[in-house]
Amino acid sequence: MNTFEINAEPRADMGKGASRRLRRMNKVPGVLYGARQDAVAIALDHDDLSHHLEHESFYSHILTLNLDGQKQRVVLKDLQRHPFKPRIQHIDLQRVSETEKLTMRIPIHFLNEDKCLGVKVGGGVISHIMTEIEVRCLPADLPEAIEIDLAEINLGQTIHLGDLVMPDRVESYVLAHGGDPFSPVVSVHLPKLPEEEVVAEVAAAEAAVEGAPVEPGAEAGKEAKEGKEAKEGKEAKGGAKETKGAKETKGAKGEGKSS
Repeated sequence: MNTFEINAEPRADMGKGASRRLRRMNKVPGVLYGARQDAVAIALDHDDLSHHLEHESFYSHILTLNLDGQKQRVVLKDLQRHPFKPRIQHIDLQRVSETEKLTMRIPIHFLNEDKCLGVKVGGGVISHIMTEIEVRCLPADLPEAIEIDLAEINLGQTIHLGDLVMPDRVESYVLAHGGDPFSPVVSVHLPKLPEEEVVAEVAAAEAAVEGAPVEPGAEAGKEAKEGKEAKEGKEAKGGAKETKGAKETKGAKGEGKSS
């Protein structure tokens, strides 16, 4: 089991201005609270903390905090990072009481993915819907992770939250508070088609619709419509000629009357 030891110093200056000054000194402002004791404002070395945060287990382990020459058992409760810079802005640490249960988010480890039946035999892929779970237990019972063996999981099978085997004296926080036991955690299913293939299939389907055979009676209706339009056009054209002839006749009559 990994062990982590971090150093901190108390800080008296409070407020945004004081926090900005600490950050310029490569320090991380933080707060230590819990275990029925007063909260204490602290500061930690940024680079040392950043190094610890590279380890997954740092987030779910009980840590040893050195503060004012005393060692305290704590857990990481909150961490704020800069929106776009690789900088840690603030940290919250909670004291651990051996007699009080704590609530922690711990990682889910998926075992034997390379031996998964649904992948090797069924040609499926594994989808991780959850990668961590919130548990509640005494500090002494806090597990490093919850393990799920995928070796015998077949194609189309899903493991749900209620299927997880929890260690002794450890409970799922969500299920203990009325959460859905059928919430999916991991599944094995057939891979989705690449986007290019989907686009090609849609284009082929549209082309098939455009070249589909005409329904019975539709062709006759089309011919009748075209014949009607041609007839109306011919009549309109003949009417125009008759109007022109009538105009010429009227003009000729008018000339004869004048003479």
